[in-house]
Amino acid sequence: MKLVVKRMLWLVIIVLSLGIIACSSKADPVNVPTSDDALVGTISVDVYKSPTCGCCENWVSHVEAAGFEAALHHPTDLNKLKDDKGVLPRYQSCHTAVTQDGYVFEGHIPANVIKRFLANPPADSLGLAVPGMPVGSPGMEMGNRHDKYDVLLLSKDGSSTVFEHIAGKN
Repeated sequence: MKLVVKRMLWLVIIVLSLGIIACSSKADPVNVPTSDDALVGTISVDVYKSPTCGCCENWVSHVEAAGFEAALHHPTDLNKLKDDKGVLPRYQSCHTAVTQDGYVFEGHIPANVIKRFLANPPADSLGLAVPGMPVGSPGMEMGNRHDKYDVLLLSKDGSSTVFEHIAGKN
């Protein structure tokens, strides 16, 4: 029994270490959208994150390279902020971005997807979310590995639908 517990502990340590390595990696320019995705004018977002999260910094670099203007904030209670903005726990990731119009973008959403949303926001929408931290999403680059994931459209009533499916490539 003790051997099983030790192996489980090592497995947890390894998984956590891989997450830390992924969050501290440099942003991969392969996910930076082209100027074809640009909207007219600068999009300003307030980004709320932990001061020590490297993957969040990489995501901010990604959206800034796409023409966004980002102001960083490090709230003492990030979960309360997410709750106040209407982001339910099942949709949460490591950072939350909010536009001047109040739209919420939770997690590692590609900048070009955010721009498409903002060009024509659906009625009663809260914003978009990529729950968790999918490998290969902007800010979560790991070489050539790109897992498939969904960008969810969050509704003000707490429901969600798939806004866009991001195909993976390994």
